[in-house]
Amino acid sequence: MENSNHNDSAALQNEHTPENGAKRRHRHRGHRGGKHHGGKKENVAVAVQTETEAVASAPTDPDAKPAGQEKAQQNKHNRHRNNRHNRNQKSGHGYFRQPPEKDSAEEDISLADLRAKIVLKAADGSIPAEEKPVAEEKPVRSAEETALWDSVAEEASDLMIPAPDTPTPIKEPIERIEVVGVRFRTSGKMYYFDPNGITAHKGDPVIVETARGPEYGEVCLQNTNVNKKDTVLPLRPLIRIATEADTVHNTENREKEEKALDVCREKIAQHKLEMKLIDAQYAFDNSKLLFYFSAEGRVDFRDLVKDLASVFHTRIELRQIGIRDEARMLGGLGTCGRTLCCSTFLSDFAQVSIKMAKEQNLSLNSSKISGVCGRLMCCLHYESAVYSEEIKKTPSNDSIVKTEDGIGTVISSNPLAGTIRVVLKDSNDASPRQYHRDTVTVIGKEKRGGQKDNEKSE
Repeated sequence: MENSNHNDSAALQNEHTPENGAKRRHRHRGHRGGKHHGGKKENVAVAVQTETEAVASAPTDPDAKPAGQEKAQQNKHNRHRNNRHNRNQKSGHGYFRQPPEKDSAEEDISLADLRAKIVLKAADGSIPAEEKPVAEEKPVRSAEETALWDSVAEEASDLMIPAPDTPTPIKEPIERIEVVGVRFRTSGKMYYFDPNGITAHKGDPVIVETARGPEYGEVCLQNTNVNKKDTVLPLRPLIRIATEADTVHNTENREKEEKALDVCREKIAQHKLEMKLIDAQYAFDNSKLLFYFSAEGRVDFRDLVKDLASVFHTRIELRQIGIRDEARMLGGLGTCGRTLCCSTFLSDFAQVSIKMAKEQNLSLNSSKISGVCGRLMCCLHYESAVYSEEIKKTPSNDSIVKTEDGIGTVISSNPLAGTIRVVLKDSNDASPRQYHRDTVTVIGKEKRGGQKDNEKSE
C-alpha cells in the first residue's frame, strides 16, 4: 500500500514538471490544429484518475482540505491558463503575452526617466514617433485686414447674404407677352388680343378676330406686357384699326338689330312661347344674328328659329341668359338713384353673400338689400374687405370693457369710425356712452345668461 501511494505521488510530481507541461501544451496545439484528437482525452482521463486517487488517500480530518482535490483544481487552472495563452498567441493579441525579461540595470529606472528616454529615442529617429495630423496653417492678417474682414462680415450678416454652401433658390423668369385689351359693349368684359405688330391707343375702334368671326370693338387697354400665365393662349389677332367705312357699317348693324327685335317679338307671340326677349346682336359681317332671352324654365324654340331664318336669311342663334345679365343689358336705376353699376362699369359679377350685409350692420330685409334684378346688390362687395378688417380691431357686442369711467358692456359699434357704445355697470346713469376703441381695454365677454366670461381677448 505504501509503495502504491509512493508511486502515485511520484506520478503526480512528474505530471507537473516543466517538461510535462511543454508536452501538454504541444498536445493542446495538436488538438487545436486538428491532428491529435486523443491528447486532450488522455489528459482528462489522467486528471480524473489522479483526482480519484487523491480523494481515496485523503486524510480523515474534516477541517483539512484534501491534498488531491487541491492539486486537481490547480491542474485544471493551469490547463485553462495554457489554453488561453495559446489562443492569444495564434490570434495575435498581446494581452496574455509574457513580458520580456528586464535587465537588472533597467529595473531601478523611474517612470519619469523612462519617459525621457523614450522621447530622446524618438527625437534621434531610433524609434518612430506617433504620427499627428498636420494642422492647417491659418493666414496671418494684420490689424487693418482683421478690422476690414470683420466689417465685411457684419455687412453681410445685415444684408442676410446666404452662406456659399447654401444654394440660392432660382426663381423662374416671368414670361411676358404683349397684348391689347378690347371691349365690345359699354359694360362688357375686356378681352386680350394679339396686337399683331399694330400700335393701338385707348379709345381707338378696331376690328379683331373672334370665335364668331370679325367683330367691331373699342380699345380699353393699349399695348402692354402682361404675364403669360394670366392669358388664355393662343390669342386671336387684331386685324386692323377700324376705318370710317367700318364705323358706318357697325352703325347700320345697330339699326338692323332694333328692327330684328320687333320681328322676333311678333314671332314669339305667334308661337305663344313663355320667354322674354332681351337683346339682338348682328355679327360684323352679317353672317350671324343672335337673340338673347330669359325664361323661368326650358323653352322649345325650334319652330321659332325656322321662322326667323326665313325672314332674315342668315344664321339664327337664340341664347338664354340669367337675371343679372338681363339687368345689365336693359339697364336702369338702383335704390341709390344712380344708374346700375353692372350696366356702366362692372366688367364681371362678384360673389355676394348675406354675411357681408351683417358685417355692415344693414337691415336683413330682402327688399332693402336686393337690386332690381332680385339678387343681392353688387355694392355690398365694395366695402366688405374694409369692414372685415375693422371688425377685427373693434370690440364686439356684449364685450366687457374697462373705460376711463369704469367697467361696462358694449351694446353697439361703428367699425369704420372706430367707436363703441358702452353701458356702465356701477354708474347711476343708464344711458350708453360713446368711446373710441383705442381708449378701452377688453377684459372679457358677457354671455347671454348673464354669466361673465373672464377669458381675455386680444
